[in-house]
Amino acid sequence: MADHRNHDAVRRSYDTVAEEYATRLHDELDAKPLDRALLASLVEQTGQDGPVADLGCGPGHVTAHLAALGARPVGVDLSPGMVAEARRRHPGLEFRQGDLLDLPAEDGEFAAAVALYTVIHLDPDELLPAFTEAHRVLRPSGLLLVSFHRGAEIRHLDDWWGHDVNLDFHFLSTDAVADHLTEAGFTLEARLERAPHPQEAQTPRTYLQARRL
Repeated sequence: MADHRNHDAVRRSYDTVAEEYATRLHDELDAKPLDRALLASLVEQTGQDGPVADLGCGPGHVTAHLAALGARPVGVDLSPGMVAEARRRHPGLEFRQGDLLDLPAEDGEFAAAVALYTVIHLDPDELLPAFTEAHRVLRPSGLLLVSFHRGAEIRHLDDWWGHDVNLDFHFLSTDAVADHLTEAGFTLEARLERAPHPQEAQTPRTYLQARRL
């Protein structure tokens, strides 16, 4: 059984902000053209060959976007509150509650997966187990798109929009994440970096696309 250590604090924090998070960020992709382009590319490469996992789906807005692109998405989130919000807002889509270290999915169930700003809540020594678990649920040659804040700091929040939370945001080294993906059995196919948009937290961003061997 996976050791989930600090994940209870993350789960409780996102349960606390689930409704407000959904209200504030449900349309955030409208102002993120690169994110939309990368998601469209992933769906085009995957085709209709199988379902796509949205790991750390939050209130389901990325899951819904994948569906609009023609994918068959399945949203997965640690927070039951987020899963409930996603189901309420997107009743025609499938959502599951689960941990990145112990995904609620069969071996090789998905043709592709996205993890947008999800691994930032993992401790550094949990990155490899998380990518190994993603490898397990992907089919051979399945794609994984990962995004994260780039850097070396840890930002802690104990107040988020007036709600009491206990969240660490880990900024990550692009090279370190790429190395973990390789060690987990992926080959890196694309590496993109961008500056933050004006409406975002002012942090540099990295996107990595990797393919399961």
